[in-house]
Amino acid sequence: MNTNQLELLRSSKILVTGAAGFIGSNLCEELIKIGSTVVGLDNFATGHKENLSTLKQSSKFIFIEGDIRNLEDCNKACKDVDFVLHQAALGSVPRSINDPITSNDVNVGGFLNMLVASRDAGVKRFIYAASSSTYGDSIALPKVEGEIGKPLSPYAITKYVNELYADNFKRTYDLDTVGLRYFNVFGRKQDPNGAYAAVIPKFVMQFMKYESPIINGDGLFSRDFTYIDNVVQMNLLALVSSNQEALNNVYNTAFGERTTLKELTTLLKQYLAEFDSSIADVDVKYGPERKGDIPHSLASVDKAKTLLGYDPKFDIKLGLKEAVKWYWENLR
Repeated sequence: MNTNQLELLRSSKILVTGAAGFIGSNLCEELIKIGSTVVGLDNFATGHKENLSTLKQSSKFIFIEGDIRNLEDCNKACKDVDFVLHQAALGSVPRSINDPITSNDVNVGGFLNMLVASRDAGVKRFIYAASSSTYGDSIALPKVEGEIGKPLSPYAITKYVNELYADNFKRTYDLDTVGLRYFNVFGRKQDPNGAYAAVIPKFVMQFMKYESPIINGDGLFSRDFTYIDNVVQMNLLALVSSNQEALNNVYNTAFGERTTLKELTTLLKQYLAEFDSSIADVDVKYGPERKGDIPHSLASVDKAKTLLGYDPKFDIKLGLKEAVKWYWENLR
């Protein structure tokens, strides 16, 4: 990032929704480190208060406890804000299959509230968390932004609707937006607990307890696992980019390599065994495939590299080493 871009961040007031969540809290910490004034909004439905403990020590951080399903909360959070990084959502394909109504209320209704509040507050740019689930039943690899299939879950539908609304708000109200299609993000602060925990933190915690993780399917499904620092980089680039051609687009946010679940567990055991050699002897088990899961996911990040200058630094191995170290030091 150049001097002008850093100065833009230091002089800006930036709203991060979902600030107590995994990605949101990492974004807040990076922005505070740079010198931005940050407003955080969260209702703690999936976020955690402990993720805010360090942030609340900074005079540059303002926290609002509120729900994006409440337009008044959104209006309050957007007041006098320059930019919005909208991360708040109910994630998880299985969660959306079990309870499609709540996922829709949060991910579509809440998203629309945030767009309206951002429009009314005169926000300069609205960057939002889109999803690789939007590619649906498309079998093309790698995934290219302009080619999607039919959604395979209610969650995927909600995230695609977000993209449609964002495009419409540019056309109708001239609100600049950027959508970031996240591919299996992982890293520090990602919650390992609960029925809808993501695979990497869940498996790490199981290995540390000498419990056998269960892979859904035969272990050959593959994902473009994306370390949190790559995602933070993409958000900041979308925020500061002066390239008008880069705006009002969606971008794959990934590393651009795929790893099978079988390979993933092998790497996790290897890196955890460096802290506790007994973990190398923990077996992996296999169970039925999950509804709504796509077999393979691999992103092309060429568009982000060309238009935003994206340069991801963490591949799966480097990211996993960092993540495993964090879990071992903080949650063991």
